[in-house]
Order: sequence, then structure tokens, then C-alpha cells
Amino acid sequence: MEKIRLQKYISDCGVMSRRAAEAEIEAGNVKVNGTTAIIGQKIDPDTDTVELGGKRITPRIADSYTYIVLNKPRGYLSSVSDDRGRKCVTELTRELNTRLYPVGRLDMDSDGMLIMTNDGTLTERLTHPRHSIPKIYRVKVTPAPSEKQLSVLRSALVLDDYKIMPVKTDVISVSDSSAILEMTLFEGRNRQIRRMCDIAELKVLSLTRIAIGDLALGSLERGKWRRLTENEVEYLYKSTDKDNENKQETDIIC
Repeated sequence: MEKIRLQKYISDCGVMSRRAAEAEIEAGNVKVNGTTAIIGQKIDPDTDTVELGGKRITPRIADSYTYIVLNKPRGYLSSVSDDRGRKCVTELTRELNTRLYPVGRLDMDSDGMLIMTNDGTLTERLTHPRHSIPKIYRVKVTPAPSEKQLSVLRSALVLDDYKIMPVKTDVISVSDSSAILEMTLFEGRNRQIRRMCDIAELKVLSLTRIAIGDLALGSLERGKWRRLTENEVEYLYKSTDKDNENKQETDIIC
């Protein structure tokens, strides 16, 4: 079999994303045939033995992957565990008896749609910076924004010395002291919407992710989850095909 990059193999086995695998390799936690692995190393999945933390990594059967959508409540971390004892989204999926990982993050004070899976390849595709699947949020702000403030939200702001892509921002409803906005992001900086609102001098009262691309949260109750259908998983893979090709081209160039 043709050799592949070690981090891709680990991701394809559903253990973690490529980025996380690279971090484990750099930390010296991965061995190939008993020897500590290095970044950029390639392996033959048919003949090489890969271990992470002393445990062997083996390919997983695609049918054994689990894909769910969780309606994350506020007060939960989008994390597997927390050394400070805070609540994590994995506490809401224990009945599955399967270790799942959040795809991307919703901050602790936000709620709404969160995809979780043990498919490392899909996680890598969906979290890669080049992906173009839009994420749609309902944001309640105070005061009701002026046209000038809306213009700020819709502009290419600079966050962390990085010019973000303009965010589609629509006004859904307005009251005397607040408004509900629908904001569509094609990229995700850390706490991006909250920081954008800070720049526009608006206070975020609530922030809910309601959709990822064509996948909508719908009527799923807060704190509950449902499995993705085969068509939904296929949609996520097809929507990131181009990004995955770009990633592979980048790997070859590097």
C-alpha cells in the first residue's frame, strides 16, 4: 500500500484530527514500530505499527463511526474534559457509550448546534481554515443597532491582526431596547461574534448557532442530541471535498 502521512493515518482511524495528531507527534507521544515518530513521517498502514501513549492505533470500519448533532446549552464547555471541573458537552452524550469529540467550538456562554463525532477525517475537513460551510447564528443584542453599527458588523474587521471576511448580518426583529440579528460566518475566529459586537458597541445578550450549512438545529431540545442521517454525513463530506483537495495539495507542496 502507498505510504501516507502519519497524522493523516491517525485521523483516518478516527482517533483525533490531524492537527491534534501533529501535536501528539511533536510531544513524542506517538511511536511507529517502537520508535518515536517525527513530524512529516510517512507510514505503510498495511505493515507499520502505530502507537499513541502505548496503545496501538488500528483502522476503524466506516460503519462504526458515530455522528450526532447536540443542542449545546449554555454553561457547558465544547470539550472532552476540563482540568478545572467545569461541565463538558461529553456529559450530555454518555448514554452513547462512545467517545465523541466536538467539531469546532461554541464558547461556554453560547448555545445551539454542535456536531460531535469520532470520525477524525470529517473533523479535520470541517475545522480546516479553508472550509466554506457557513455557520448561522441568532444573536440578541442591546441596544437595537443603528445603521452605522450594522455597517460595522458587516465590514471586514480586523481581529488579532487578521482581516476577517465580511459577515452577512440581517435584522430579524427589533424592540425598544434590543434586537435579534442573524449572522452568517464563513470562518471562525475565537469569540468572533462577541468581539465584533464589542467593536460595534453592542452587548450580546444571547448567542445561538442555529445551522451549519444546510443542516439546521430545528426543534431539537436544549441538552438533547440526535444522530446525523447518512445523507447529512454525505452532505458534510461533499461540502468539504474541495477544501480537502486543497489541503492535500498543500501537504504535497510542503
